[in-house]
Amino acid sequence: MKLILHGTPNSRQREFFLSRARHTAYGGARGGGKSWAMRRKFVLLALRYPELNLLLLRRTLPELRENHIIPLQRELYGIAPYNSTERVFRFPNGSRIKLGYCDTAQDVYQYQGQEYAIIGMEEATHFTEEQMRFLTTCNRTTRTDISPRMYYTCNPGNVGHAWVKRLFIDRQYQQGENAEDYNFIPAKIYDNRILMDADPNYVKQLLALPEDLRRAHLDGDWDVHAGQYFREFSREKHVVAPFEIPHWWRRFRSMDWGYNDPCCVLWHAADGEGRVFTYRELYVRQTLAGDVARRAVELSRGENIAYTVASPDMWQKRGAVLSANGGFEGETLAELFAAAGMPLTPADNSRIAGWNCLREYLAPRFETEKNGKQPMWQCFGTCENLIRQLPLLQYDKCNCEDAADGNDHAPEALRYGLMSRPRRSQQPIVKKARAYDPLSVPERASGWL
Repeated sequence: MKLILHGTPNSRQREFFLSRARHTAYGGARGGGKSWAMRRKFVLLALRYPELNLLLLRRTLPELRENHIIPLQRELYGIAPYNSTERVFRFPNGSRIKLGYCDTAQDVYQYQGQEYAIIGMEEATHFTEEQMRFLTTCNRTTRTDISPRMYYTCNPGNVGHAWVKRLFIDRQYQQGENAEDYNFIPAKIYDNRILMDADPNYVKQLLALPEDLRRAHLDGDWDVHAGQYFREFSREKHVVAPFEIPHWWRRFRSMDWGYNDPCCVLWHAADGEGRVFTYRELYVRQTLAGDVARRAVELSRGENIAYTVASPDMWQKRGAVLSANGGFEGETLAELFAAAGMPLTPADNSRIAGWNCLREYLAPRFETEKNGKQPMWQCFGTCENLIRQLPLLQYDKCNCEDAADGNDHAPEALRYGLMSRPRRSQQPIVKKARAYDPLSVPERASGWL
């Protein structure tokens, strides 16, 4: 029996079909044709490689049934019978497409010990990073004709937003992760001509959404998502290309200390209108206090730094040494920084007040002739960790006025800096000397003959 697969892939779907990266993600905006591309990719692989084991996942069973089981039953009727008990399509060449779900954190353990050369995670942002990492242990094969691969489709938002964004958008890799293993193919509704022709009003529906949802669902903007604490943040508005900072701008630093946790030092400059520009960051882990201070001082060479604010807990005494009056007193981290040439000032670490202060700086309040209203805070594009972490802050489930704890070291440092109430800089007035006039005759003092 001949199998006829209907449909022609668009250019982005074709990229997805041809990708042989270890991890390939396809997504961004809604309506890009991601589910069809995932199903078709799996069918083509099952037909191309005999006795291939494939696992296709959705977060819940109802989603799995509607998006994949029913469409695949229709496409593969008479070719690959479906076993509803095992949720498996079996092909004549011995290949198997197993369909599964991970509704709870424990559901991943049903795949423990199993081996799949190909794994697909449909709507990957619905999965936690722990679920994804466990599934990668099942992605293996002893075959030599095909290497293990994982495919993902995704939209911004939901519980897995942070790990998908880190790996495929920000491309920030941890130990054991290789950049060449990750390939991201952006998708937008405008790529899907079939949907555009069949339902042109769908774009209008997306355009009618509130700005933050429109940016996520129509534009595929990964800097906005559900539960986001700072929805005001926009790379387009708040991130600028580095420029030479005028010498008269007031410069200062702020720091969120950590040893096992990351330590972040930020450099800021205030212009004549009170706008603040964050122009440099130092982001390190497991680095001694003195070494952090020396690196910060070296990076500040030739700059006039007015002050450096840091969390008040850096003035807590550690250990004990014999003092001159015969008692014992401990040494603080602030003392270690001062000894290394970087004196510190205690920051105002009020969380909610600090986040509200940052929100004020993010707002477009400064009027310009060329670009209209601009925010009071911007940062250089070289501050990668700050740009990555700020839009990922989530609301605290127990206190909607606060941000949830998490990977927030760079935003914490920024909060300390802005809460220091940086003053606007005063441009020095250059007095011009009076031009020499050869025809002018100075008045003679009285008493001359």
